[in-house]
Amino acid sequence: MGVTFAKAFRRHVDCPDLAVAGDTVRTALDAYFDVYPAVRSYVLDDAGAVRKHVAVFHDDDLIVDRSQLSDAVADGDRLHIFRAPSGG
Repeated sequence: MGVTFAKAFRRHVDCPDLAVAGDTVRTALDAYFDVYPAVRSYVLDDAGAVRKHVAVFHDDDLIVDRSQLSDAVADGDRLHIFRAPSGG
């Protein structure tokens, strides 16, 4: 399972691509944050949910569960994490 961050994150925190183990989005992200703990607060809020202006894609699909991060993932999959666009 690979975790990739958009360039917008890299301007603020060191978040290189990384292969991790996990069977859900939560366990994969936790494995990533074990190696790069400073990234956690850029992606997750204090309750452990995906921040409002962050989008997490599992391969080509937006994850469904933004709170518990229970979407299933498997070896060979990829999580792509972006700053979500917001309008005004």
